Amino acid sequence: MSVKVRTAVKEDKKELTELMYEYIVDFYQRPRPPIEKVQSLIDRLLEQKEGIQFVAEKEGKLTGFATLYFTYSTTKADQITVMNDLYVIEEERGKGSAQELFKACESYSKENDYAHMSWITATDNFRAQRFYEKMGGIQGDWLNYTI
Repeated sequence: MSVKVRTAVKEDKKELTELMYEYIVDFYQRPRPPIEKVQSLIDRLLEQKEGIQFVAEKEGKLTGFATLYFTYSTTKADQITVMNDLYVIEEERGKGSAQELFKACESYSKENDYAHMSWITATDNFRAQRFYEKMGGIQGDWLNYTI
């Protein structure tokens, strides 16, 4: 059975919360945020005012998600999207889910006249870097910092 990618809906909240914890805690090994904060973020994204989430579904089960945030670029003097997350469960990696999620984000950005879509990945996530290059991405000129 093939993967179906669609916009997240309210009924996905429980499963999406579990996927987000897998992504945050297991994959990126970050501290587990309170469930109220994760679910509040999902609720805000469901409104589609500040961002949007897409989910990958296979045989009735969510197998991945991608998050686009809406923001601005001063240098472009225009609105852009930032794909902040792209996550697929381990057993579905390499089977097309990531490509479909990426294409959903890219299509959304183009169809809604955003100037461009940008994203970042960890410097040691070589698999993701190869994937993004395969999808046509090019490494930008900017270094990212956090505090």
